[in-house]
Amino acid sequence: MRHVEPTVSLIARPQIDWDAVEAYLGEVGGTAWSDRVREAESPDGEDLLEFAGRMCYRSWEPGLNPNVSRVRTDSEKYLGNVIGSQHGSVLEHANYTFVLHNVSRVLTHELIRHRAGCAYSQESLRYVRLDEIPFWFPEWAREDAELMERSLAVLDTLEEHQKWMAAHFGLDEEGTNFSHKKHMTSFMRRFAPEGLGTGIVYTANLRSLRHVIEMRTAAGAEEEIRLVFGKLAAIMKEEAPAIFADYSVEDGEWKPGTRKA
Repeated sequence: MRHVEPTVSLIARPQIDWDAVEAYLGEVGGTAWSDRVREAESPDGEDLLEFAGRMCYRSWEPGLNPNVSRVRTDSEKYLGNVIGSQHGSVLEHANYTFVLHNVSRVLTHELIRHRAGCAYSQESLRYVRLDEIPFWFPEWAREDAELMERSLAVLDTLEEHQKWMAAHFGLDEEGTNFSHKKHMTSFMRRFAPEGLGTGIVYTANLRSLRHVIEMRTAAGAEEEIRLVFGKLAAIMKEEAPAIFADYSVEDGEWKPGTRKA
């Protein structure tokens, strides 16, 4: 058994093709907007949301829409208004991709319940054979000596059984075909605990992320998923500060000022 800590890494974010954006704005008017936001060097994810929002009212600059006599020129305030007015569909344009590493299947079973605006690709134990059992223990459990002694003994037994089965099924013998390996590995995963550390690629748009961060850092959420989404929320606070500016954090709980955005 190997003790692990769950980690979160952001591996992909929105990237705007500014040449295409400026070609469009050159036709409809509004290049002053792109000039301004590019000079500000704000994150592309936030600029994408602002672009989508301004499309709705053609509010790139005054005069393009006869019904609009005044437009917000401060991007942070503009996006704050999007959040405050609960214009959630605009947030769906920006997607972010994370690797959640050394998280348990307890966590992933709960996480994949969030389907709208999300995509998942998880390490498959039908194909990936275990030779050890990475496992996370919360701090309170590590402080309980008797609990740890008994728990580690169980995990050591399960780990040894994985190695025994691999030898028993001849999985490393020369000439063993992949179909046999897959069949046996699929059986062997039945003896892996749900707390086993694994990996999952998780993609979500900003509307979904705001919802899941609120739900999974709440005081009543499962403790590992609270830990992981606290880390993810901190990443997104840095990555898209204008979108998460309305959040307050208390005892690890991230609470948005506007609940339905």
